[in-house]
Amino acid sequence: MTVRGSAILVAAVAALALSQAAPAPAAEAAKPDRQSWSFQGPFGHYDRAQLQRGLKVYREVCQACHGLKLVAFRNLAETGGPEFSEGQVKTIASEYKIQDGPNDKGEMFERDGRPSDRFPSPDANEQAARARFNGSYPPDLSVIAKARSYEVGLPGALADFFRQYQEHGPDYLQALLTGYQEPPAGVTLPDGQYWNKYFPGNRIAMSQPLQDGQVSYTDGTPEKLDQYARDVSAFLMWAAEPHLEQRKRIGFQVMIFLIIFAGLMYFTKKKVWADAH
Repeated sequence: MTVRGSAILVAAVAALALSQAAPAPAAEAAKPDRQSWSFQGPFGHYDRAQLQRGLKVYREVCQACHGLKLVAFRNLAETGGPEFSEGQVKTIASEYKIQDGPNDKGEMFERDGRPSDRFPSPDANEQAARARFNGSYPPDLSVIAKARSYEVGLPGALADFFRQYQEHGPDYLQALLTGYQEPPAGVTLPDGQYWNKYFPGNRIAMSQPLQDGQVSYTDGTPEKLDQYARDVSAFLMWAAEPHLEQRKRIGFQVMIFLIIFAGLMYFTKKKVWADAH
């Protein structure tokens, strides 16, 4: 065999070995279905009961791994949000331990939470979180509903611009929480990874967090996976944009003002230039 022939044979064997060692390519992530949200559209508003249920799901399931460090307990009582009473907020805050200090001895100490405190993170720092989850870092959920989205493409993106559809984040979160499946045939996942058809690359380090009947509701709402996912996604949308209702209300008022102002300017122009003809 010639030198050239030997080189070709070696290259072919190496390519075959690499193809067998390489993991199976991930399927393309599925596009989330559009959901119907109470807060979508120019006149949208948050569903108070849904936000309160979403907080319950977060507290009983999500907060074991994910923080909410940009949200203060007192925000839960503000207009446009879950609108808990001040007494309820104090009760919720007191169920958390907050590190404070230093005291007169220069020592840090723990105390019960106050309404002015923010939701504490489950881990002391990022390094501690990564150590607990084998290198993976559970993101803080304060603005996750704005930070996560999905590709829409044309002409969908153009249509969303004109119809002011801005709920891609909650759509994605709801889909992600309900998108866990068994991996396709021929795909073997390493320990600590799970298959989610909506997650980019499909391989996700977070195990399925929600199951039917996992969280108890007191208002008769179905205790189903899809409902849990919708409720916590709506709550996280509020956490990311707590002043959504105020923004939409002011935007509507500005539009009315501009329409009236344009009309006044038009008739003023006609009056001023009437004698010029």
